[in-house]
Parts: sequence; C-alpha cells; structure tokens
Amino acid sequence: MTGADTQRIRELNDQARQTLTGCRVLVTPGVLALNETDMILAMVRRYSAFTPDNDPYGEHDFGSFRFQDQTIFWKFDYYDLDFTMHSPDAADPDVTARVLTVLLGSEY
Repeated sequence: MTGADTQRIRELNDQARQTLTGCRVLVTPGVLALNETDMILAMVRRYSAFTPDNDPYGEHDFGSFRFQDQTIFWKFDYYDLDFTMHSPDAADPDVTARVLTVLLGSEY
C-alpha cells in the first residue's frame, strides 16, 4: 500500500467517523444497554487520540476510550459493496462499504 493510499483511507475514515455518513454504523447490545448511545457516538465522532501504539498504520481505523467505567472500542471494517467479502481497495469509496462498529471492550 502506498502512502497516498494510507492518507486516503485515513481521510475517508475520519470523514465517516466524524459525520457518521459514508458508512454503516453498528452499535452493539452492550453499548445500547448503557442508555447513553448519543453521548458515546459523540465521543467517537470527536476522537483524536491517535498514536503510533493504537494507530500503527496511520489509517485512523480504531480507537478506545473510557465511559462510565467501561472501555468503549470503535473500529472500521471494509467490505465490497455486496458485503460478501473484504474490500478490494479500502482507499476507493467506489468499491468499499465502510462499517463502523462501536462496542464494549468486553464484547470484543
């Protein structure tokens, strides 16, 4: 993968995460049970704590934070447009369906 591909994936991920558009958003039952889904999604949208340790490829495709004594994870997965297999090119939105999943650390 080229540096340009990584930059494009990061841009697409940041846009999808910050706006919750251009992706499907899945929230797990554990997160829903906290009854604070809007607040948790707002925290995902504002997330900016990327480091080489939690973002080694620079794609901004994963994050975690604490909420009400729970660890919350969010992550992107990339599928083909039919959602039958992995995307052939995550840097190309014309062939990629992004899925943002928000889950409890204990659900991982």
